[in-house]
Formats: sequence, structure tokens, C-alpha cells
Amino acid sequence: MGGIVPQFWDGEQHPLDAVRWERRRAEITGPDGKPVFVQPEVEVPAGWSQSAVNVVCSRYFHGALGSPERETSVRQLFARVAGTIARWVREAGLGHELEPELLALLVQQRGAFNSPVWFNVGIEAHPQCAACFILGLEDTMESILEVARIEALVFKRGAGAGSNLSALRSSREELSGGGLASGPVSFMRAYDALAAVIKSGGKTRRAAKMQVLDAGHPDIEEFVAAKPLEERKARALVAAGFSGGIDGEASRSVAFQNANFSVRVPDAFLAAVEQDGEWSTRAIVGGEVVDRFPARRLFSAIAQGAWVCGDPGLQFADTIERHNPCKASGRITASNPCSEYLFLDDSACNLASINLLTFLGEDGSPESWDPEGFGAAVRVLLTAMESIVDRSSYPTERIADRSRRFRPLGLGYTNLGALLLSLGLPYDCPAARGLAAGVSALLTGEAYRTSARMAEALGAFPAFEQNREPFLEVLRMHRAAVDEIAEAPAALTDAARASWDEALRLAERHGVRNAQTTVLAPTGTISFLMDCDTTGIEPDIALVKYKRLVGGGMLKLVNRAVPVALRRLGYAEGDVQRMLRYLEEERMLEGAPGLRAEHLPVFDCAFRAHPTGRAIRPAGHLLMMAAVQPFLSGGISKTVNLPEDASVEDVERLMLEAWRLGLKSIAVYRESSKAAQPLATSPFPAWTLPVAAPDCVECGQRMVPTGSCFRCLECGEVSSCS
Repeated sequence: MGGIVPQFWDGEQHPLDAVRWERRRAEITGPDGKPVFVQPEVEVPAGWSQSAVNVVCSRYFHGALGSPERETSVRQLFARVAGTIARWVREAGLGHELEPELLALLVQQRGAFNSPVWFNVGIEAHPQCAACFILGLEDTMESILEVARIEALVFKRGAGAGSNLSALRSSREELSGGGLASGPVSFMRAYDALAAVIKSGGKTRRAAKMQVLDAGHPDIEEFVAAKPLEERKARALVAAGFSGGIDGEASRSVAFQNANFSVRVPDAFLAAVEQDGEWSTRAIVGGEVVDRFPARRLFSAIAQGAWVCGDPGLQFADTIERHNPCKASGRITASNPCSEYLFLDDSACNLASINLLTFLGEDGSPESWDPEGFGAAVRVLLTAMESIVDRSSYPTERIADRSRRFRPLGLGYTNLGALLLSLGLPYDCPAARGLAAGVSALLTGEAYRTSARMAEALGAFPAFEQNREPFLEVLRMHRAAVDEIAEAPAALTDAARASWDEALRLAERHGVRNAQTTVLAPTGTISFLMDCDTTGIEPDIALVKYKRLVGGGMLKLVNRAVPVALRRLGYAEGDVQRMLRYLEEERMLEGAPGLRAEHLPVFDCAFRAHPTGRAIRPAGHLLMMAAVQPFLSGGISKTVNLPEDASVEDVERLMLEAWRLGLKSIAVYRESSKAAQPLATSPFPAWTLPVAAPDCVECGQRMVPTGSCFRCLECGEVSSCS
């Protein structure tokens, strides 16, 4: 396979010498103003923000502080990771010029790998690089205990896992030796307790897991009620004086605080809901009908649970299966904790994301966004990620074998919200959805074109021939959707069509190297590395965020795209400065002097800055997901935010509409729906955050929501369950 054509590297000067470097002090402080991490005199790119410096030095530098092995420069970090991966690429026969392009892309903050790559590559001969795992489960005690063992290893190494427990006999079925089975919910309690003990990455933060049950399982009503029941217990404990918050005494005393729940629903169930029909559950052994009841009873219970505490979400089984490219090898039954990785059981996926804002041209118009540069970033990162598959370690031989047989990858993007804001586009408008659809189409088209070229050189993934027909059928579905994109720049859709046309032509001839190529992940910490104002596909949570200062006080951080948007909308510099002062004082632009009413939607966020203020409507989140889903191999990590006064019926309507729009899954969060109260020291008004947002276990600062996760604005720590 030929080398990479330089796009980010000038072909002459070393890419790390093309930026100006300086020495800084990396420091993270706790709520009391005392440092919890300090590393003086670190070498960093001069253009990076202090937040990026603090996060990268504290999270990704290798070696104990003060030891000779401790990395002291971002140069060392990038050379370790990019140098090792470039060597893997050469040894795999994927090309010879990747290292300078990869280094340039990284130092320019255009893209980044998931955290396990930064932690482990260049340190161990076979490092764990995957962040996402899906574990299969069988109805035997040996399998139940084996999943617990594998989960412990996954959590210990800083990754997350998901499982579908529907293979387990219900609590209403007999065991072969007599008596009744315990049922999946009882084993879920054991898994949850194990996750609480093991934690994630060997640290104090909570582990991340997804637990799924099919709508036809006899214990489905117990599963749906499980988390709301624990929420009521937590409310009672808080009322009795026990401390609240995700890591408070109340939450530690109840179950299922380390997992997200999802119900797997087929089209037949949702059709029965629409038609007010009947639904049946069936025994796992024998298949006889156990219960018959109105489908709406179960659906209303699901919506009620989501209204109360955000769980369960829904995964649309038939939609997922229609887009399963490897149907001949098995069904997709579960996802990773954040629902973006949807693939076969006992598989793993390493992730990377591209910073969309770095491809916006100087004139700041949608037409100036650079499809060619973006396509080059896709090629560089996907080639690098492909080389990682064979060099990684995995917790079991079966997961290792399946990862290498199918070679799934999870390339995505981040900072969409900041890109749209910089363009002066409301998140909830057709032009924003058209741009996002075009970008997503190009992302996956270029990824599969690159994968097909790698297959031409090295061969398709080993299970391709077994799945040739369903695989090509799914690729054609993606390609057909490109012709449905509206209101995107012509150059972008032209580039997407060209990528998909060649991807299909090459795939038909050579197959592809990777069974999946793209997802949209939450991108918590790596978005800090790239100085992004927003994460993944999400809009901003608020235009103004807060950071405590050493010695007391707080710094108000205004989204850096706000002044860009105001200038883009035609406001004079004096007006821009007046509006920014108003924003710093009021935390919102509504009512700012001189701001025209028609521009207010541009600055809408996921959460309100005031109880009576503006926010993106729930349908706006849903429509953005629907715009990009047709072009993704996997799914989307995103939460649909609802106001506190939303009703259970509102949740029901959103869930049905998500299914009709062709989404693969949906999770909702209603403002202030969790029981535990925020600490009085919170810099955020209570109405702007889920009130169970945790304090960061690394530095003690209050975390903020981002998609289905929480992140710390101070140190970048991410908690994967919300």
C-alpha cells in the first residue's frame, strides 16, 4: 500500500518544529484552592490553552511525578504514541509516511485517539487500546461468572463494557435441579456491586457499563422498574439526612449506580404500542408465552422510568439489525456503555475523533469548510487505528480473535456544536442538520474507501466473504442516503458522493479491511486535548461555564465561538464587546443590548441559563441525530435533554419519534430529575445541571454533563454513567 500524501505536514520541516513551543506550569487545583497536581516546566505548544496543557500533562504523561521516567514535554508524548503507531503501520505494510502526517495532525489539534492509546502505546509491547467492549452471556453459571471476571479486567484497564442479559432464564422459570432461577436482575445487582469495587482504570472513579434486556423477556417489567425503585430509595435516604450526589452516601447505598440501562425493542413491539395492541413475553427455555398484557403498559413504564431518573433508554433492535453488515455471523444484541459501539458480542473497538472546527476556512462560511483536509484526516487516523488492532491486548482469547476477524474501528468527530456556533447557525435548524449530515457522510464514505484500499493491499477482514452480500447491501444503504441530504454545501456533498462511489466500487472488488469504521462517541477528555468548546455531536451545555481559581473565586469561561458567531452575524466590534459583557454577567445572551431576536436560536444550548430562559427543544436533539445516523456504521452517544416540566407523555412521544426517524437508540434526561441535591458550593445554578452531577474524584471540582457522561472542566476527568 502506498504512502500517505502530505496534507498537514509541509514535506520538509519536522512537524513538531513547525509550531512554537514554550515552558509552562501544569497545575490543577481542588475546590479549596490547593493544588492536586503540579508539574512545573513542561514543554507545550504555545497556541494551546492552559486547560489543554493541564489535562494532557496530568492525564497522559507517562511515569511517576518526579521520577526520571516522567515525560516532561508534549513532544515526548506525541513521539511515543505517533512513533510507535507509525512503526506498526510500516510493519503491517500500510505505508511509510504516516508519522509526520500523524504528528502534524495531533499537534495542530485536528484529531486524537481514545484515552487508552495515550495511556499505553509505546509503554507496553501489547497495550490495551480499545475503550469499548461488548460481552456475550449464556445461561450457565460458568458464563455468568466469566462475564464478571472479564468486566473486572476491562474496568481495571479504564474501558467500559456492555452486555445483553436476555439469555438468562427469568425468575419465573425452573432450574434443571429444581427451584426457580434467580433471573437477570439479581445477577445485575452482583455485576453492579463488582463494578463499584473495581472502579475504572484502577482509580476511584466509577466503572462504566451497559445492561440490556429484550422487551420479550419475562422479567422485563422488573428490569424497567429496577432503577426508578432505587431512585425512590435514594430520595428517602436524602430526606433522612444522608448525603446526596452520585458519590454520596445515599447513592452508595442503592443499586445500579454504575450502569446505564436499555430495553431492546423490536418494531413489532412499537407497532403494538401505536395500535394499542397486546404484547407477549416468552420463556427463555421452551419459548412458551409467560405473560400477555397491553404493549402500552410496558411502554409507559419505560417512559416513566426515563422521566424519573433517565433510565432505561431504548435500543431499536430491528433498525440496528437492518444496518448490521455482518448478519451471517450473528445478531447485534448490545452496545458499549454510551451506546455508540453497536456490534457483535465478544468484540472490542478502539476510537478516535476529529476536531471539526479546525477545518473551517478563514472566511468562516459553511462553504469554506474543507472536505479535502477532513478526508485526509480520516485516511491518516483510520490507517493508524487499523494498525492498532493486531498490536493490542484483549482480556480474553475469544475477544482477541473476534476483534482480529472483524477488525471494527470507531472513528468519529467532535466540536460540532462550536462549528455551528462559529458559522452563526442554530443547532436546531435545517442548515445545521444538512452540514452535519454531509460531514457524517464524508466521514464514513472516506473511511470505507480507505478500508477498501487497505483490503486491496492486505486482504479483507477474515469474516468478509461469509458476510459479503449483507455487507455490500448496508454500504449501498449508506450511499443511497447521501442523495437525500439537503441544505449542505455542494462541495461537501460532492466529496461525499465521490468517496462513497469509490468505496463501493473497491469493496465489491476487494472487500474492506474493517467490519465497522465510524461511531459518534462522547469524546470527553480528548476534546480537552484538542481545545474543543463542545464534545461529540452535542451542543454546548451553556455558553458560560465556571472554573475555581487558586486562592478562591471563580473564573467565568465564555464559549470561544460566541464572539466569532456575533461577528459572523454582522455585529460591529463595539456591539460584540457589549454583548460579551452582558453574557458574563447574565450567563445568557437573551436580553443582550442590540441582539436581534432572530439571532437568539444561534446561542441556544442544551441547558437553560435561567429557569425561564431558552434551551434547544427536545425535538432539535432528535432531528440532529436523525440527520447523521444514516451515515454511521455504529451509533451515537447523545442525550436528548428535556425541561423539568416535561411530562411522561412527552417522553413517550420522543421515544416513538426516535424510532420513526430511524435512530438506533435513544436516551433522555429531564432537568433536575435525580433526587440527590447539589452541593451548595456548586458554581452552577441548580437549574442548569442534573442535580446528581458528581464531584470529580481527581480534583474535587463539580463535574458537568456532556452527552451521557459527566466531565470535569478543571482536570478532564470523565465519569461515564449518568
